[in-house]
Amino acid sequence: MNNKRKIFLLKVLIHISAFVPILNLYYQAYFDLLGVDPVEEVIHFTGIGAFNLLLISLLISPIAQKFKQGFLLQVRRLVGLYAFFYALLHLFNFLAFDIQFDIALFVSEILDRPYITIGMLAFTFLFLLAVTSISFFKRKMGKSWQKLHNVIYIIVLLVAVHFYWSVKSDLISPLFYFFLTSLLLGWRYKKIRQLLLQNST
Repeated sequence: MNNKRKIFLLKVLIHISAFVPILNLYYQAYFDLLGVDPVEEVIHFTGIGAFNLLLISLLISPIAQKFKQGFLLQVRRLVGLYAFFYALLHLFNFLAFDIQFDIALFVSEILDRPYITIGMLAFTFLFLLAVTSISFFKRKMGKSWQKLHNVIYIIVLLVAVHFYWSVKSDLISPLFYFFLTSLLLGWRYKKIRQLLLQNST
């Protein structure tokens, strides 16, 4: 099987894997099948989905290099865009179902609750990466494009903190995600160290 066919099939798999859970989630929400607190379930599902996709996007490069499967890099942007899509739904669900589009309350929540502050900062960075992933902006930005997209390392740390601070009890899950985040960033220790050295000079 040639690489073009592999990329096509992999993209189809990514689309299905990303869309079907969301369709199922809102189907269950519409028919009141999500238990005693459907709002929390919807917000949590989309948030953890965004986090999972971010971690997968960081995992693609090491796997491609380790197993010499360069074609995998061709789907990294798609996974990243789905991470943004889930994050956008996460924010929309919070706005629509939790605070019912009360903008004054939303601003107050951002200012008063550190985990929401951190979450909005991560979302803002992720929004910038999603917009600049468009080929037009990538060409226009030149070398600065890669510098901006290195912010992904900061984003994933912010998301890990956001998740940890948002949990009131049962810290096993956020601590596990902290471990995964640390593992993936540790895998890139040399690159991150080089970036830090470049920014300090």
